[in-house]
Amino acid sequence: MLWTVLLSALGLGFALPGDAAQITGLESPNSFVGDPLGKEYFISNINGEPEARDNNGFITKLDAKGKVTSLKFIQGGVADVFLHAPKGLALVGQTLYIADLDQLKGFDKTTGKLLVIISFPAPSSLGSVSLTDVAAGPSGLLYASDQAANTIYRIDPATNHRVNLLIHDDRLAGPAGVAVHPKSNHLIAVSWDKGKILEITPEGQLTELESNGFFTSRFQNLSGVDFDRWGNMYVSDFTKGKIWRMTRDNRFQVIAEYLPAPADISIDRANNLILVPYHYAHAAEMNGLEAPSDGKPKSEKRTLADYGFIPPPSKSTPEGATKK
Repeated sequence: MLWTVLLSALGLGFALPGDAAQITGLESPNSFVGDPLGKEYFISNINGEPEARDNNGFITKLDAKGKVTSLKFIQGGVADVFLHAPKGLALVGQTLYIADLDQLKGFDKTTGKLLVIISFPAPSSLGSVSLTDVAAGPSGLLYASDQAANTIYRIDPATNHRVNLLIHDDRLAGPAGVAVHPKSNHLIAVSWDKGKILEITPEGQLTELESNGFFTSRFQNLSGVDFDRWGNMYVSDFTKGKIWRMTRDNRFQVIAEYLPAPADISIDRANNLILVPYHYAHAAEMNGLEAPSDGKPKSEKRTLADYGFIPPPSKSTPEGATKK
């Protein structure tokens, strides 16, 4: 059964199963987010083809324990709502923003009432718009990624949700998940096509933080990214079924593997939970995270043991000590 598979898969860096909640009955879930207070959660359900204008997508709402309070809290085709293929989600105050093809839609998180529709008329050079994810920064600015067009937009709710092009660059290599770094406030994007982790400044300057090596392919199709309260970064690999944690000293750890297509993950920082939608399993899970250690000091040389290949070398005997 799915639950048995997930429990065995999540034993690497997550807390005990008692801190976990499983959500079933979903339809191609893509994004899973919680409010900053950790009192309610939302999951986007594509419910069909990811680019189809079929108006049958929906948003599931959960309580603080991960129990479904409304499977179809917001539903395409009901009450004059158009929701085709909802993907990325972001919460800003009372508004739940949903990336839905070429529009970003804002709904009241309590009532489900439609508040705003932001359209993205694409310049002819970029082709059509199909948004993949949306993230909110501490200043209230929103960022939306278009994976197919190698484009990221910036939206300012304070100026009637004005849309600006932040960056269009082939080096983004299919930007899927996006998140705002809690310390630098720079945008972090993960690449679906080439398994890169990228940083973008408010001015649109691009820096490659991590990528696959010449001989190794650590990542395949990265889908989601977020940060915990300590500033550690988590990324999900949709195809390899892994979730990685990058600590503040830039060490990578696999905290879960053999997962069934983990999509756009997020972190509930208030409760130290990771929120994982399983796209092809039509399920999702919220699970407690272990509080990560600070890791090895930067001054201490890394060894292959840091990457799980060989046992760590024994420490040398202190000078003057008697050898046994």
